[in-house]
Amino acid sequence: MGEANSGWINGFLGVVIFSGSLPATRVAVMDFDPIFLTMARAAIAGLLGALLILAFRERRPGRGDLVSLLIVALGVVVGFPLLTALALRHITSAHSIVFIGLLPLSTAIFAVLRGGERPRPVFWLFSGLGSLAVVGFALVQNGTASLTGDLMMLGAIVVCGLGYAEGAKLTRTLGGWQVISWALILSLPFTAALAIATMPASFAGVGQPAWLGLGYVSTFSMLIGFVFWYRGLAQGGIAAVGQLQLLQPFIGLTLAGWLLHEPVSALMLAVTIFVVLCVAGARRYAR
Repeated sequence: MGEANSGWINGFLGVVIFSGSLPATRVAVMDFDPIFLTMARAAIAGLLGALLILAFRERRPGRGDLVSLLIVALGVVVGFPLLTALALRHITSAHSIVFIGLLPLSTAIFAVLRGGERPRPVFWLFSGLGSLAVVGFALVQNGTASLTGDLMMLGAIVVCGLGYAEGAKLTRTLGGWQVISWALILSLPFTAALAIATMPASFAGVGQPAWLGLGYVSTFSMLIGFVFWYRGLAQGGIAAVGQLQLLQPFIGLTLAGWLLHEPVSALMLAVTIFVVLCVAGARRYAR
């Protein structure tokens, strides 16, 4: 199997794992404070990452890697989880998932700025059409929309795209699971301290679904998913494999409707299908 094909397979596995993140976060923030949830999930994943580093006796990253690791930590360890957790207090997970349609464009832009990739002009046409469809959908919503929630989701997409591109670039020399592990470890003193500071006085009112949501986002969303995702981006190209994120709304919408019984409108599905078709075209012209 060629490296490019391996990249698409690893990328797809990462997307499938990430697709459960927003529904799981939506369940968790019903009983947990968003800031506590963000810091707790990162701290738990950081401890797991530290155990992996110790178990495999991985070498420490060089000084030149620290800036990139800090960007990864700010983008995907703290920024994206915190902004999405706050946004999900204003919007449904089904609505927020459609914003993931902007992630391929955000990732591709940072692939150019940080990764040195140069997709063809037609690639940007398809990516732009998909992004416009997502933004248009957000603007025409009424009861399920919230300007505050939408702006937070847009901010989350920007910092996540930067974290994805930066982490994929670093994966080429450091390794996929090593990148996310070191980023989690780097932010562990901060996330652990804030998790303790924002910890609720009692967990008596926290239901089982919220605990399951915390467990999922701590292990799968923050660690395991990145093992596959960063490896896929590094193997198949950041801009190209990044287009697989357009499958995430479809998978996520299905999960939101099935697990949370949230309404999934015909318009929501139509926008998602259109965006996926746009990304199929973008993938063809990514290189």
